[in-house]
Amino acid sequence: MRRSILTSIQILLLATYTTTFSYGQFSSSSKIEAPEDIKELLAEDNEEKNIEEISIKENFTPTTNNNDYVMSFEGYSVPTRFSSTLDSMLFCYYTQYSKPSRCRQGENIEATNAEYTDRLKRLPYEIEMPFNEPVKAFIDLYTKRKRTQVETMLGMGEYYFPMFDDILEQYNIPLEFRYLPVIESALNVEATSRVGAAGLWQFMPTTGRMYGLKVNTLIDERRDPIKSTHAAARYLKDLYKIYKDWHLAIAAYNCGPGNVNRAIRRSGGKRNFWEIYAYLPAETRSYVPIFIAANYTMNYYKEHNLCPAKVAFPIYSDTVQVKEHVTLDEIAKSLQLPVEELKLLNPQYRKNIIPGNSGQYYLALPTHYSTRFI
Repeated sequence: MRRSILTSIQILLLATYTTTFSYGQFSSSSKIEAPEDIKELLAEDNEEKNIEEISIKENFTPTTNNNDYVMSFEGYSVPTRFSSTLDSMLFCYYTQYSKPSRCRQGENIEATNAEYTDRLKRLPYEIEMPFNEPVKAFIDLYTKRKRTQVETMLGMGEYYFPMFDDILEQYNIPLEFRYLPVIESALNVEATSRVGAAGLWQFMPTTGRMYGLKVNTLIDERRDPIKSTHAAARYLKDLYKIYKDWHLAIAAYNCGPGNVNRAIRRSGGKRNFWEIYAYLPAETRSYVPIFIAANYTMNYYKEHNLCPAKVAFPIYSDTVQVKEHVTLDEIAKSLQLPVEELKLLNPQYRKNIIPGNSGQYYLALPTHYSTRFI
C-alpha cells in the first residue's frame, strides 16, 4: 500500500536548507566552464570564420532581416519579443494576483535632456551610460508607455536583483548587468522566444549546454534562476575577454561575436560601440541604448512616479534536496500551496516532475513552508 503523500514528501525532502536563496550552491564548487575548444574560439576573434559559425548557432535573437522579428519604435529597430515579453507579463500568475502598491503614484514627470544626462552620470557604474536620442526613446518607452510592466518588474526585482548581485560579484562582473534580464525577458522566467531562447537570460539550447546548463525532456536549467545567472556571468566574462569593452560585450550577447566582428571589420577596425553602430544588425543598434534605458528606469523610477508592484511572489525562499521521483502537484497538494507558486519558484522542471532518483535536484519553497521539514 502506498504511503500517504504527506509522509512521502517529508521523507523525500531533506530538512537541511539555506537562508533565503543559496546563490553559491550551484556555483564555484562545480566550476562548470565552456569547453576549452569553445573558449579558444571565443578568445581568438581574429579567426573570423570560426567565430561566425559559432554566432550562427548561438544567436540569442534572430536575424534582423526578418520583419516578423523586428518592430520599429520611434525610428529604432527592436525585436518584437522585447515588446511582446513586456506585455505578456501582465497575464502572469504573479501579476494577476498582485496587490495594490502602497506608494504614491501619479503621472509621468518629464525630465530635460540635461537632467537625464546628469542622472546617468551620477550612477556609480563601471560601464559608461551616455545619454543620446536612442537612449531617450527607450527611457520614454519604459516611463510613459510601459508603466504597469515596469512597476511589475520593480516588484519582481525585490526577489531577483539581490540574487543577481551575489552571483555577478563572484565573477567580478559589473552589477549593472543585474538589469540585462529586464530587457531579455522582462524578469519573466517562463519567457521563450520564437527561435527557442529561454529563461531570464534567454539562452539558446546550444549556448546553455556550452556553459553547463542541462536541457532535456524533464529539465531545462536555462530557466533555473541561479544556474542560468552563473552561466550568463561566465559568458559575459568570456565576451569581455575578446573585446575588452563592455558595450561591445553587450552587443555580442545580443547578436553573437561573429556579427560584432564583422561590424568592426567593416568600420575599418574601430572598437567602440557608437563607432561601429551603423554596421551592426538593426536590432543590436538598439540593444545597448535599451540596456542604458533599463538601468536609468530601474534607478530613477521614483522621479517618474513609478511604484514597485506588490506581486504575488514569495520574496524569501529556501531550498531543500529531493532524492526521489516526485511531482510538483504532489508537493503542492501536501503543503496546501498553490501549484502555480511552486512552479514559479522551480521553473526548471518543465514537466513539473523532479527526477530526484536519477541525480541531485533541489526544490525551492517559500520559507514558511520549508520549515515544516525541520
